[in-house]
Amino acid sequence: MTTDAPILLEMRSITKEFPGVKALSDVNLVVRSGEIHAICGENGAGKSTLMKVLSGVYPYGTYSGDIVYQGQEARFSDIRQSERAGIVIIHQELALIPDMSITENMFLGNEPRRRGAIDWKVAQKRAKELMRQVGLDEDPDTLIKDIGVGKQQLVEIAKAFAKDVKLLILDEPTAALNEADSQHLLDLLRGFREQGITSIMISHKLNEIEAISDSITILRDGRTVETLDVKGDGVDEDRIVRGMVGRELSSRFPDHTPKIGEVFFEVSNWNVKHPITDRLVCKNETFTVRRGEIVGFAGLMGAGRTELAMSVFGRSYGVFQSGRIVKDGKEIQLKTVADAIHHGLAYVSEDRKAIGLNLLDDIKTSTVAAKLSKISHRGVLSEVEEYEAAEAYRKELRTKAPTVDEGVSKLSGGNQQKVVLAKWMFTDPDLLILDEPTRGIDVGAKYEIYGIIQRLADQGKGVIVISSELPELIGLCDRIYTVFEGQITGELSREQANPESLMKQMTSTKKMQTR
Repeated sequence: MTTDAPILLEMRSITKEFPGVKALSDVNLVVRSGEIHAICGENGAGKSTLMKVLSGVYPYGTYSGDIVYQGQEARFSDIRQSERAGIVIIHQELALIPDMSITENMFLGNEPRRRGAIDWKVAQKRAKELMRQVGLDEDPDTLIKDIGVGKQQLVEIAKAFAKDVKLLILDEPTAALNEADSQHLLDLLRGFREQGITSIMISHKLNEIEAISDSITILRDGRTVETLDVKGDGVDEDRIVRGMVGRELSSRFPDHTPKIGEVFFEVSNWNVKHPITDRLVCKNETFTVRRGEIVGFAGLMGAGRTELAMSVFGRSYGVFQSGRIVKDGKEIQLKTVADAIHHGLAYVSEDRKAIGLNLLDDIKTSTVAAKLSKISHRGVLSEVEEYEAAEAYRKELRTKAPTVDEGVSKLSGGNQQKVVLAKWMFTDPDLLILDEPTRGIDVGAKYEIYGIIQRLADQGKGVIVISSELPELIGLCDRIYTVFEGQITGELSREQANPESLMKQMTSTKKMQTR
């Protein structure tokens, strides 16, 4: 792609308002044919809203401004109309039906027909062709629930090709993918570029943006800040961050001097079986947490980090076999989630939308949900105390919302994560387990959440952080355990931890104790 390539899309002075909120204000976007154009910005900057305007999710008439596509003004009334024009959007939450096959999902609502009936033979043949095009080697009759998230993402892209895509929009396409699947997807986008297909990519992974993009448009607070030519402007991650947050961010992590006390939480010889098979997902695992300490757990996808955390948190995963938990010198039994909460544990799930929050609730209901007894008197919940508690956390965590009566579904990812944190902070835990706490969150919101984690540790609480991002663990944690195939294989201090030493222990069953 060159800067003199013809303009495929121009969005001019786009303004979109919701009740009490101006999500987009006079936004401009120019995308050239055959380029990969990234859109960056903090959570709530308006990135997804802009793409929903473009794709007809928010139809013509619900916004002001003009969309010019392939040289003509476009007035899409719904997503079907934009798809007929060759614009296909793949949302962060994949729109696939788990109990239907790859073929059925690929042609849902777009089935090939013969004499009024669906021609499944043609559909299957076409599905195989499209799957080959995106590098997906699966039986087209395989159910979606039986393939991983990375392959599901490829099914969504194959669906786009079934609709004769000219402009492919991907919203956080690698947020839930491991490193290998992410790299495959990026290579796929490069291949599409060579075929002349134009892509728009929204992502918080700045290293991927820098590596793959031709141009980057940065939004801040619903406005266009600038558009950068990646090669011509010599763009790097620091330059993107400066545009996103409006200032230099000298460090990705707040300065912090830990105040680490004595060991107060111990798990020893922990063994848990998979909920269906006889396979052990936790194999004789032992670890400790000190007061005021941030402890990291590093491991490749499928290593068993989440399984360990959930099984410790009231046996909420798998079939418990054996092991001991000692807190403050006394053995405790955590047979249910209620037991875990009672004994001062909290668990923030990696999937905030499916498990961490009820998206039908508002902020105040979500904040107090894990411990209603705290604001109930003689079995009656105090609405005044509920509001006061939620408002206090909204201010403390700087959650961007007009009021605690706002529905959590309307919040950006970073602000939803703050509500999940508030929900568990409200239980006043001694040990807070955070599973991928910054997944899908921009660099500015990450910085704020790191500060919250550090403040919790400074209050004498123990914090466990599970993360797939090694720089995050190295920058945030005081000590890091490595996990491989359900076993703890290493324990490194902050000073010893680097990507090489962690990766070595994340890919080997040979144990190392080098604190």
